[in-house]
Amino acid sequence: MTKKFENVDSIIFDLDGTLWDSRKEVAESWSEVLAKYNYNRKSISFQEVNDLMGKTIDEIEDLLFPEIPKEKRTAIMYQSGENEINYLAKHGAKLFDNLEDTLDKLSKKYKLFIVSNCQPGYIEVFLDYYDFNKYFVDHECPKNAETVKSDNIKLIVERNNLKHPVYVGDTQGDANATKDAGLEFVFASYGFGNVEEYQYKIEKIEDLLDL
Repeated sequence: MTKKFENVDSIIFDLDGTLWDSRKEVAESWSEVLAKYNYNRKSISFQEVNDLMGKTIDEIEDLLFPEIPKEKRTAIMYQSGENEINYLAKHGAKLFDNLEDTLDKLSKKYKLFIVSNCQPGYIEVFLDYYDFNKYFVDHECPKNAETVKSDNIKLIVERNNLKHPVYVGDTQGDANATKDAGLEFVFASYGFGNVEEYQYKIEKIEDLLDL
Protein backbone atom coordinates (compact mmCIF):
# COMPACT_ATOMS: atom_id res chain seq x y z
CA MET A 1 0.00 0.00 0.00
CA THR A 2 1.35 3.42 -0.97
CA LYS A 3 2.15 5.68 1.95
CA LYS A 4 -0.05 8.79 1.89
CA PHE A 5 0.82 12.35 2.88
CA GLU A 6 0.09 13.01 6.54
CA ASN A 7 -0.48 16.60 7.71
CA VAL A 8 1.44 17.97 4.72
CA ASP A 9 0.69 21.67 4.18
CA SER A 10 3.10 22.47 1.35
CA ILE A 11 5.26 20.97 -1.41
CA ILE A 12 8.71 22.25 -2.38
CA PHE A 13 9.94 21.15 -5.81
CA ASP A 14 13.30 20.75 -7.42
CA LEU A 15 13.20 22.00 -11.03
CA ASP A 16 15.51 20.06 -13.38
CA GLY A 17 14.49 16.44 -13.65
CA THR A 18 11.41 17.06 -11.53
CA LEU A 19 9.30 19.67 -13.33
CA TRP A 20 11.06 19.97 -16.69
CA ASP A 21 13.95 18.65 -18.79
CA SER A 22 16.15 21.44 -20.17
CA ARG A 23 19.26 19.35 -20.93
CA LYS A 24 19.01 19.76 -24.71
CA GLU A 25 18.48 23.52 -24.49
CA VAL A 26 21.26 24.01 -21.93
CA ALA A 27 23.72 22.06 -24.08
CA GLU A 28 22.83 24.13 -27.15
CA SER A 29 23.03 27.47 -25.35
CA TRP A 30 26.34 26.72 -23.63
CA SER A 31 27.84 25.43 -26.88
CA GLU A 32 27.04 28.75 -28.56
CA VAL A 33 29.24 30.48 -25.99
CA LEU A 34 32.07 27.93 -25.96
CA ALA A 35 32.38 28.07 -29.76
CA LYS A 36 33.53 31.70 -29.45
CA TYR A 37 36.57 30.84 -27.33
CA ASN A 38 39.94 29.53 -28.44
CA TYR A 39 39.91 26.58 -26.04
CA ASN A 40 40.06 22.85 -26.67
CA ARG A 41 36.43 22.52 -25.61
CA LYS A 42 34.12 23.96 -28.29
CA SER A 43 30.83 22.47 -27.15
CA ILE A 44 29.09 20.56 -24.40
CA SER A 45 27.03 17.46 -25.05
CA PHE A 46 23.58 16.44 -23.87
CA GLN A 47 25.15 13.65 -21.78
CA GLU A 48 27.60 16.02 -20.12
CA VAL A 49 24.74 18.33 -19.13
CA ASN A 50 22.90 15.29 -17.81
CA ASP A 51 25.86 14.36 -15.60
CA LEU A 52 26.10 17.93 -14.27
CA MET A 53 22.44 18.30 -13.29
CA GLY A 54 21.96 19.23 -9.65
CA LYS A 55 25.51 20.52 -9.18
CA THR A 56 26.36 24.11 -8.28
CA ILE A 57 27.91 26.50 -10.81
CA ASP A 58 31.26 26.32 -8.97
CA GLU A 59 31.27 22.53 -9.20
CA ILE A 60 30.32 22.62 -12.88
CA GLU A 61 33.07 25.00 -13.94
CA ASP A 62 35.67 22.95 -12.05
CA LEU A 63 34.56 19.79 -13.85
CA LEU A 64 34.33 21.34 -17.33
CA PHE A 65 37.40 23.58 -17.31
CA PRO A 66 39.97 22.24 -14.82
CA GLU A 67 42.86 23.45 -17.00
CA ILE A 68 41.62 27.05 -17.28
CA PRO A 69 42.42 29.65 -14.56
CA LYS A 70 39.61 30.18 -12.08
CA GLU A 71 38.82 33.76 -13.16
CA LYS A 72 38.52 32.83 -16.84
CA ARG A 73 36.35 29.74 -16.31
CA THR A 74 34.08 31.70 -14.01
CA ALA A 75 33.67 34.29 -16.78
CA ILE A 76 32.84 31.54 -19.30
CA MET A 77 30.23 30.04 -16.99
CA TYR A 78 28.72 33.46 -16.34
CA GLN A 79 28.34 34.08 -20.08
CA SER A 80 26.99 30.56 -20.59
CA GLY A 81 24.44 31.13 -17.85
CA GLU A 82 23.34 34.43 -19.36
CA ASN A 83 22.96 32.86 -22.80
CA GLU A 84 21.10 29.92 -21.27
CA ILE A 85 18.53 32.23 -19.67
CA ASN A 86 18.00 34.11 -22.95
CA TYR A 87 17.75 30.84 -24.90
CA LEU A 88 15.19 29.34 -22.53
CA ALA A 89 13.20 32.58 -22.52
CA LYS A 90 12.81 32.18 -26.30
CA HIS A 91 12.42 28.42 -26.61
CA GLY A 92 11.33 27.04 -23.25
CA ALA A 93 12.18 23.39 -22.53
CA LYS A 94 10.44 20.02 -22.20
CA LEU A 95 7.79 19.85 -19.48
CA PHE A 96 7.06 16.47 -17.99
CA ASP A 97 3.73 15.03 -19.09
CA ASN A 98 0.61 16.29 -17.29
CA LEU A 99 2.63 18.85 -15.34
CA GLU A 100 0.28 21.83 -15.53
CA ASP A 101 -2.84 19.83 -14.74
CA THR A 102 -1.06 18.33 -11.73
CA LEU A 103 0.18 21.72 -10.50
CA ASP A 104 -3.28 23.21 -10.94
CA LYS A 105 -4.88 20.51 -8.80
CA LEU A 106 -2.14 20.50 -6.17
CA SER A 107 -2.17 24.29 -5.80
CA LYS A 108 -5.80 24.17 -4.72
CA LYS A 109 -4.84 22.16 -1.63
CA TYR A 110 -1.14 22.88 -0.97
CA LYS A 111 1.20 25.83 -1.13
CA LEU A 112 3.78 25.14 -3.84
CA PHE A 113 7.43 26.28 -3.97
CA ILE A 114 10.65 25.72 -5.96
CA VAL A 115 14.20 25.40 -4.62
CA SER A 116 16.86 24.65 -7.23
CA ASN A 117 20.67 24.76 -7.54
CA CYS A 118 20.55 27.15 -10.49
CA GLN A 119 21.60 30.67 -11.33
CA PRO A 120 19.31 33.64 -10.59
CA GLY A 121 16.78 34.07 -13.38
CA TYR A 122 16.48 30.38 -14.26
CA ILE A 123 13.43 29.61 -12.12
CA GLU A 124 11.85 32.88 -13.26
CA VAL A 125 12.21 31.85 -16.93
CA PHE A 126 10.44 28.56 -16.19
CA LEU A 127 7.61 30.36 -14.39
CA ASP A 128 7.25 33.17 -16.93
CA TYR A 129 7.51 31.12 -20.14
CA TYR A 130 4.70 28.78 -19.12
CA ASP A 131 2.69 31.28 -17.04
CA PHE A 132 3.19 29.15 -13.91
CA ASN A 133 3.58 31.99 -11.40
CA LYS A 134 -0.06 31.46 -10.47
CA TYR A 135 0.76 28.02 -9.05
CA PHE A 136 3.82 28.88 -6.93
CA VAL A 137 4.03 31.01 -3.82
CA ASP A 138 7.80 31.49 -3.60
CA HIS A 139 11.12 30.16 -4.93
CA GLU A 140 14.82 30.26 -4.11
CA CYS A 141 18.22 29.51 -5.66
CA PRO A 142 21.82 29.99 -4.46
CA LYS A 143 22.88 33.64 -4.27
CA ASN A 144 26.53 32.76 -3.61
CA ALA A 145 28.85 29.75 -3.69
CA GLU A 146 28.56 29.20 0.07
CA THR A 147 24.81 28.63 -0.03
CA VAL A 148 23.81 24.97 -0.16
CA LYS A 149 20.40 23.59 -1.14
CA SER A 150 19.44 22.62 2.41
CA ASP A 151 19.94 26.26 3.46
CA ASN A 152 17.53 27.43 0.77
CA ILE A 153 14.98 24.78 1.67
CA LYS A 154 15.13 26.00 5.27
CA LEU A 155 14.85 29.59 4.07
CA ILE A 156 11.65 28.83 2.14
CA VAL A 157 10.22 27.02 5.16
CA GLU A 158 11.01 29.88 7.53
CA ARG A 159 10.05 32.70 5.16
CA ASN A 160 6.65 31.19 4.49
CA ASN A 161 6.01 29.77 7.97
CA LEU A 162 5.52 26.23 6.68
CA LYS A 163 4.56 23.63 9.27
CA HIS A 164 4.92 20.31 7.44
CA PRO A 165 6.40 20.64 3.94
CA VAL A 166 7.81 17.85 1.78
CA TYR A 167 10.50 18.21 -0.90
CA VAL A 168 10.19 16.57 -4.33
CA GLY A 169 13.45 15.87 -6.18
CA ASP A 170 15.20 13.34 -8.38
CA THR A 171 18.81 13.01 -7.21
CA GLN A 172 20.75 11.81 -4.19
CA GLY A 173 21.86 15.40 -3.70
CA ASP A 174 18.21 16.41 -3.39
CA ALA A 175 17.61 13.63 -0.88
CA ASN A 176 20.65 14.66 1.18
CA ALA A 177 19.62 18.31 1.20
CA THR A 178 16.08 17.40 2.21
CA LYS A 179 17.35 15.27 5.09
CA ASP A 180 19.70 18.04 6.23
CA ALA A 181 16.76 20.46 6.19
CA GLY A 182 14.68 18.08 8.31
CA LEU A 183 11.95 17.39 5.72
CA GLU A 184 10.44 14.25 4.24
CA PHE A 185 11.61 13.44 0.71
CA VAL A 186 9.53 12.48 -2.33
CA PHE A 187 11.71 10.70 -4.90
CA ALA A 188 10.77 11.57 -8.51
CA SER A 189 12.06 8.33 -10.03
CA TYR A 190 11.34 9.52 -13.60
CA GLY A 191 14.08 12.15 -13.29
CA PHE A 192 17.84 12.17 -13.78
CA GLY A 193 19.17 10.34 -10.72
CA ASN A 194 18.97 7.42 -8.34
CA VAL A 195 18.17 7.75 -4.64
CA GLU A 196 18.88 5.28 -1.87
CA GLU A 197 16.49 6.47 0.83
CA TYR A 198 13.17 8.31 0.63
CA GLN A 199 9.81 8.54 2.38
CA TYR A 200 7.67 8.63 -0.78
CA LYS A 201 8.24 7.68 -4.41
CA ILE A 202 6.51 8.78 -7.61
CA GLU A 203 6.99 7.35 -11.10
CA LYS A 204 5.31 10.29 -12.85
CA ILE A 205 4.42 13.78 -11.67
CA GLU A 206 0.68 13.10 -11.39
CA ASP A 207 1.39 10.35 -8.83
CA LEU A 208 1.57 13.21 -6.33
CA LEU A 209 -2.21 13.43 -6.57
CA ASP A 210 -2.51 9.85 -5.27
CA LEU A 211 -0.36 10.72 -2.26
